[in-house]
Amino acid sequence: MTYETLLYDVEDGILTLTLHRPEKLNAFTDTMMREMVDALDRADADDAVRAIIVTGAGRAFCAGADLSAGAKTFDYAARDDRPDKQGTPLLPSGEPDLGHESVRDSGGRLVLRIYECLKPVIAAVNGAAVGIGVTMQLPMDIRLASSDARFGFVFSRRGIVPEACSSWFLPRVVGVSKALEWTFTGRILSAREALDGGLVSAVHAPEDLLPAARALAREIADNAAPVSVALTRQMIWRMAGADHPMEAHKIDSRAIWTRGRAEDAKEGVTAFLEKRPAEFRNRVSTNMPSFFPWWEPRRYE
Repeated sequence: MTYETLLYDVEDGILTLTLHRPEKLNAFTDTMMREMVDALDRADADDAVRAIIVTGAGRAFCAGADLSAGAKTFDYAARDDRPDKQGTPLLPSGEPDLGHESVRDSGGRLVLRIYECLKPVIAAVNGAAVGIGVTMQLPMDIRLASSDARFGFVFSRRGIVPEACSSWFLPRVVGVSKALEWTFTGRILSAREALDGGLVSAVHAPEDLLPAARALAREIADNAAPVSVALTRQMIWRMAGADHPMEAHKIDSRAIWTRGRAEDAKEGVTAFLEKRPAEFRNRVSTNMPSFFPWWEPRRYE
């Protein structure tokens, strides 16, 4: 796929995915959603990609949904530019079928794909991140911000509600009370408030943001076994919804047992004892353990 809204650049094991509509402050569109999903598919299938950085071109990270459709922006039934041209079917009662694929939120489609990702994802938030511009970051694993960054869960001020699965992710990232405060008020948050609230893990001067993100990605790429990273990412995210630690114990046990027999574990121990960098050879594309994925398929219905 040729991208209209993204830049896709892989250098020395690190993919930098840049939202690239700088003249529109990288406002989110269905095209951007489809291209980001494709880029993540491509990155997961490429063993040369060990970590992903997501950032924005120009002054903004992503200024939210593209509002060029005016009052119809969020009225999908009234829009003629949606991917599904057939619209939403009606139930026998005459009400729209809200379980139909056409009802799905495009931000949620993207966020669910990020959640499924096998590579670590680092957000480098260089400027304004509002609406989907901030909710798309929530399933990313580490969020770094420029001191110029601003964040806004502005949905109540637009007459809508939080989207992109943020009612699941945001309380897990910052806690229920903070999530409610930020979504109730819809106010714009400074980088400092985002840091204090736990939304981001560090704030950097603008010129230091991407170097800091690359240094973090480099540390992962140079030192961590890719299959272990892929498993760890899914284990930690999916256990956020588990109802008992026994669920973690089941997966931990399977993962330790299978990884302990793999060449990576032997190499990791040997390299440590020999005081040299490890050379991990297991690949995400071919060496994921047989119990993966352990969760049942999810459908929109």
